[in-house]
Amino acid sequence: GWPSRHQRTTGIHESQTQPLFKEKYFTQSLDHFNFNAMGNGTFLQRYLITDKYWNTGYGPIFFYTGNEGDIWEFALNSGFLTELAAHQEALVIFAEHRYYGKSLPFGNESFNIPQIGLLTVEQAIADYAVMISALKRQLSAADCPVIVFGGSYGGMLSVYMRIKYPNVVAGALAASAPILSTAGLGDPRQFFRDVTADFETISPECKYAIKGAFHHLKELGERQDYSKIQSAFALCKRPSSVQDIHQLNGFLRNAFTLMAMLDYPYSTHFMGNMPANPVKVACETMLRGSDLLTSLRDTAAIVYNSTGLLTCFDVSSLYVECADPTGCGLGFDSMAWDYQACTEINLCYESNNITDMFPAMTFTEEERLRYCSKRWGVIPRPGWLKIQFWGDALSSASNIIFSNGNLDPWANGGVQKSLSSSLIAINIGGGAHHLDLRGSNVADPASVIEARKTEADLITQWVELERTRIQRLP
Repeated sequence: GWPSRHQRTTGIHESQTQPLFKEKYFTQSLDHFNFNAMGNGTFLQRYLITDKYWNTGYGPIFFYTGNEGDIWEFALNSGFLTELAAHQEALVIFAEHRYYGKSLPFGNESFNIPQIGLLTVEQAIADYAVMISALKRQLSAADCPVIVFGGSYGGMLSVYMRIKYPNVVAGALAASAPILSTAGLGDPRQFFRDVTADFETISPECKYAIKGAFHHLKELGERQDYSKIQSAFALCKRPSSVQDIHQLNGFLRNAFTLMAMLDYPYSTHFMGNMPANPVKVACETMLRGSDLLTSLRDTAAIVYNSTGLLTCFDVSSLYVECADPTGCGLGFDSMAWDYQACTEINLCYESNNITDMFPAMTFTEEERLRYCSKRWGVIPRPGWLKIQFWGDALSSASNIIFSNGNLDPWANGGVQKSLSSSLIAINIGGGAHHLDLRGSNVADPASVIEARKTEADLITQWVELERTRIQRLP
């Protein structure tokens, strides 16, 4: 469940922000690594650009390495880049990741086998390196230092850009980037344990109520009291099997995942609509009534029925199980992410009902292999990401900021201690998933204001260092 892999929504603030960016398309190679593949074809890759603040031909270039979703969604929820650009007179570009949004290399055929095979992390960052190089030529910006930014999987891509293409990018801000856990270096229990901790922090009673509600559901399922389950959860279709109950559990668990990730101090319109402090709102909802199942339903509705327009929940259309136990979202974007989670990105996270408040739901390497070979005809390579992008052996890299918020369940999958004077970890108390990339808000905690200031200072230094380096070139 990383931002954008969910119901597509148009941001409330779009009307003010949209004219800031011009939407353009770049002619991109289909395959950077096989000169014969696909008839040496190209596709149109979307990007958004604004030169409103740019000191033309001199100011730096701030480049957002788009992740798994429509690029407007990221542009409208990453106001820090434009705020920083205003101070540093930068050109801002948001590039859309291949196979997402409108950047579909083979149109609606993109998700067929073998066309889907050109969806890899390597191709995606090569796209960005090629795009940056071409746009610099086009804009007469050859000497403008480039800083990459990204959140979540996009933050992972920013790290990878800096370590693979230091010739192209001078530094990277990787916000909430779980580069360790996705490389298979984490504990599979960590994610749902940390989701649970967020609710327990609000109050232990909240955690026990949620755990109790799931237990009650489990008992009803074991008794096959399907009509009671249908009425309690306002389900459109009556469940009729163990698989239906499993699907319901996944649907419910995903609501808590999203509220933990998006636990911002103000309401947001990023992947649907979320109230301010959703974890607190969820706990109030869980503890409000006497019937735990009704409370659990109403709590899930914070995520799935924010408009209040649904009269019943169609669980199989609102939540699709996939190779990412934290959720893949819906539509084409979810198919692309599922494929990535079946190939390079390792997301074998489990809930077990002991270290977390959720029903025991495993997702082992074996289960992943079975699912992925059936769904996509691929065999995951669990060790590859760590070999290709260094895992935790990052000490020979430089100029990367790893920021994480302590409310974010992804945080413990990332780098939380500085590794050198230029590999800097910033921990944001009271911050959820890449809060620091969002625009400033009156409700921001002091910790994120401070974090953004540190980030701005480091980026200024990197830009200056890069200018000096370029000037020294023969």
